[in-house]
Amino acid sequence: MADRAESSRGVTTWIRWIARIWGGLVLLVALLIFAGNVSSWVTNGEPDPYAAEDYPPIENLPPLLMFVAALGLGIAWRWEGLGGAIAVVSQLATLPVLLIHWPIGEGFPRYLIAPYGLWLVIAIPGLLFLVCWWRSRGPRSSRIDA
Repeated sequence: MADRAESSRGVTTWIRWIARIWGGLVLLVALLIFAGNVSSWVTNGEPDPYAAEDYPPIENLPPLLMFVAALGLGIAWRWEGLGGAIAVVSQLATLPVLLIHWPIGEGFPRYLIAPYGLWLVIAIPGLLFLVCWWRSRGPRSSRIDA
């Protein structure tokens, strides 16, 4: 019985470190993009001087929610359940916008890489953090004390 518990803790540790490394890379890239936009905004007066004009405002929502998910991955280093939930919920909120605005069948297979591939790259470590949080909660008693 002790071997099974030790093995379970080992698997949880592996999942946790995969989620931390993966989530840390996502957060690092998101912060670099954010810093680049801020730097360009300070020096040029606009975040992206090469951006297309007159694009639909809904196109701002997926990058914003993906940045929130990246921040959730950073929070998950300390609080796995909270950070993983922030990442997963914000990615679930992003998915309908992606499906409506960029239908998969319209630009197949190009849309499988961006934006849907990027969506998966951000969502998976959030799910892994939630799995770690769930597994590390320990055994719960099914008995209700009155």
